[in-house]
Amino acid sequence: MISYGQHQFPGKLFVVEGTDGSGKSTQLALLYQWLKAEGYPVFFSEWNSSPIVKDTTKRAKKRHLLTPATFSLLHATDFADRTERDIIPPLKAGAIVLADRYIYTAFARDVARGCDRRWIRDVYSFAIQPTMAFFFRAPLNVAIDRIVSGRPSLKYYEAGLDQAWSDDPEESFTIFQGKILEEYDRMVSEFGLTVIDASRSIERQQREMRMLIGPHLNRKNRTRSH
Repeated sequence: MISYGQHQFPGKLFVVEGTDGSGKSTQLALLYQWLKAEGYPVFFSEWNSSPIVKDTTKRAKKRHLLTPATFSLLHATDFADRTERDIIPPLKAGAIVLADRYIYTAFARDVARGCDRRWIRDVYSFAIQPTMAFFFRAPLNVAIDRIVSGRPSLKYYEAGLDQAWSDDPEESFTIFQGKILEEYDRMVSEFGLTVIDASRSIERQQREMRMLIGPHLNRKNRTRSH
C-alpha cells in the first residue's frame, strides 16, 4: 500500500469517485451549493480539465492514437497541473476544495485498461491525501442505464472500444465499467474510501455526505455568520 502525503495545509479536500452514472457529480454540486450558502470559501476541481493537455487529449482521442500508457500519462499531467494551480493554493488559504474525481479514477480506469497497478500508483505518488474520499457505489446495471439512456451515442474511449473487448459500444462499455467497479471495490480498504450507497434517494445521499464532512469543517472559516 502506498501512503500519500497528508497535507499540513489549513484547508480541506473532499473528493467524489464512482463509475459513470453513479450520481457523484450531482452530489458534489449539491454539496458545493450548501457549503457556499453556509458561508464557506469553496473551490471546485474537475477531472481532465487542465488547459495544458486538453487540446492534446482531444486531438489524440479524435484520431484514436492513445495507448493505455499514454492516456494514463496525459491524465497524470492534467492532474499535476490542477494540483499546483487549483488544489494546493486554496488549501493553503484555508478554503475547501471539492474534486469531481481524483487519483482513484486513474487507478480504476487505467488498471481496467491493462496498466500495472503498482506502476500507476507510483505515477501519482506526488498526490496529497484527501480529507475524505467518497465512493458512490451504484449497481452496475443502474449506472449503465443512466448513461446509455442519457446520451445519443458512446464515445470511442468512453466505451472502452480501444480494448477490443467487443465491437458493440454498449457491450464494451458494460465490460469496461464492470472492470472499473472491481477496481474501486479493491480500493475501499486500500485507501479508506467512504462508501455511499448510490441506489438511495439523492436527498438521503446528500444528508449522509453533509453529516460525514461536518466534523471536518472549521466554522471560524465561514465568511458570514449563521
